[in-house]
Amino acid sequence: MRDGFAIYDTHVHIGSARHSGRRHHAADLVRAMDGFGIEHAVAIPFPLVEDYRREHDEIAAAQRTYRGRFVGAACLNPFVPEREFRDEVRRCREVHGFRALKFQPQFQPLNPLLDSSTFLFETALENRMALIVHTGSGIPFSLPSMYLLAARRYPELKFVLAHCGGGGLFHGEAIVAASLFANIYLELSSLMPHQVLEVLHRIPSKRLMAGTDLPENLRMELLKLLELPVSDEDKRNILFGTAKEVFGLPD
Repeated sequence: MRDGFAIYDTHVHIGSARHSGRRHHAADLVRAMDGFGIEHAVAIPFPLVEDYRREHDEIAAAQRTYRGRFVGAACLNPFVPEREFRDEVRRCREVHGFRALKFQPQFQPLNPLLDSSTFLFETALENRMALIVHTGSGIPFSLPSMYLLAARRYPELKFVLAHCGGGGLFHGEAIVAASLFANIYLELSSLMPHQVLEVLHRIPSKRLMAGTDLPENLRMELLKLLELPVSDEDKRNILFGTAKEVFGLPD
């Protein structure tokens, strides 16, 4: 709880990243969460890792160690054999209780417009997971508009556009996408406060959510939302309510 608002961070990473050399431990994240007053977080592996099963198991261990704090998300190379991809996501759901699947087109250049990519959306839907899609860097497959056809084809699948277009570059595209389809949700990390207000002018707060992405961003990302000149109801939705509706509460 912070300033009277419960907080659900929908974008943190646990594990080791090959592309950046980062290493995030669950214990450090929990300390940071406690320091700011964050109740829950969606824990996602980095997009480039040595062993995706090991990364998923580390997140599962964090869920067990810190009960009620983390919801797990799967993330793995979509170019492994399809059966292997589907089996691992199913394992994450059935064994570990993960609630989301992350797709990072910046490092996983799968064209979402092709029929050969439908397994990504079907796998999320079959496992009752929300699909978190990185947007921004990684064009063209990271453009919000690339997911409009899938949102129409899979109306029961919840799409979360991480970074809401990416640093303000394509937040207009994200606004249009969420305006067209009610199953598209926007995660607001990397936007400036005035851009968040532009989003909120068009998209109801019940489809917007908070995210921090990296520990050094935590205070900036959450304070910009806490200090917005908007209603308490909008803040409650953005900081907690939307995430609860999309991901549920951790076990």
